[in-house]
Amino acid sequence: MSEQASSKPMYEKIFDEVKQHIIMKVYQLGERVPSEKELADAYNVSRITSKKALEMLAAERLIVRKPGRGSFVADPDTDFPEPLPASAASSGSERSTPSVVNPEEKTIGLVITDFGNSYGTGLIYGMEQAARDNDCFLVLRRTFGLPENEEKSIQKMLSLGVDGLIVFPAQGEFFNAEILKLVIGRFPLVLIDRHLKGVAAASVSSDNMTAALKGTEYLFDLGHTHISFLSPPPVDTTAVEDRIEGFIQAHAQRGIAVDKGLWVSDLTSTLPNSFNDENIERDISRLVAHLESIPSITALFAVEYNIALLAKTAVERLHLRIPEDISIICFDSPPTHLGGGYPFTHMRQNEEEMGRIAVENVLSIMNGHAVPNRVALDARLIPGESTGPAKQPNAQ
Repeated sequence: MSEQASSKPMYEKIFDEVKQHIIMKVYQLGERVPSEKELADAYNVSRITSKKALEMLAAERLIVRKPGRGSFVADPDTDFPEPLPASAASSGSERSTPSVVNPEEKTIGLVITDFGNSYGTGLIYGMEQAARDNDCFLVLRRTFGLPENEEKSIQKMLSLGVDGLIVFPAQGEFFNAEILKLVIGRFPLVLIDRHLKGVAAASVSSDNMTAALKGTEYLFDLGHTHISFLSPPPVDTTAVEDRIEGFIQAHAQRGIAVDKGLWVSDLTSTLPNSFNDENIERDISRLVAHLESIPSITALFAVEYNIALLAKTAVERLHLRIPEDISIICFDSPPTHLGGGYPFTHMRQNEEEMGRIAVENVLSIMNGHAVPNRVALDARLIPGESTGPAKQPNAQ
């Protein structure tokens, strides 16, 4: 047990311990819980790590975050007057068992890597609303991006007797055997956020290629032509692959040569099973060295919000200004009114609509109706404070 606990990411450990303190009434209803800085100091971690833990607590409605004041233990009756129709188990581990559901209700299992203010919470809200509207029950399990947790979670859902499944596949090269079994057995299944190549399963995601194309064109319109694309290794993950394709297509349409030497595509600290201070520091140092070695870069296109945070830290360490010296654009960004968020220019995915369609499509499959094999929703460009006109080179 101790080995398993020690292998958990620090943000999950902080989440678990604060959650336990809330359950045990160490923190009373309405009482302030430790801040990002206080948790970072107490656990000797970065504020990115403590922030993620607080985001997870807020996503599970255990706390409410009040701008300028802090985070407080939530009162379900006043902070969240609308009841939750979902039973949430905290992860793919066996430490908690989902409640037994009413057999007369349609039950949908949701297996998701993780969620936070920047991405994922909106998906769950959309699913919850659709579940309420359709009088069905939603059971949630998190996998933290670990394929073995994903397999166990799917098996657990099936043992509970769920009528259908929505799966946010774990990041990695392979889709697990349990998903393949579901497809072969024609079990009601909808994949969310990405599709799996070669697997005939219905999916709901953003139109990642078009979104990346629009974001890149926005940078071109600001005069940026030396743009560094920042991502984790694509490893056959369609969402990342599609964003890379959109980035390349935007260059082709403008007649601008793609220089992959400007890219950094080996960032791993934001992956669910690699999120720790050592990896974060390694990635930031990697970006610092990259920007120092290629001073012609004027803009960074981060494939996700947490990578944009790494990029922002790297730029600031070099004493460069955002956006005067370097612009940053990314996918998704927490609403700044929630507190603590930086207003990046970003492509905002329609998460709640994705969640709603996923639930409605899996219910349609349950009822024997055909659904589109792939649904891709538009993402909107939201201008923020992180982008501006390209800096003109000084005469040497």
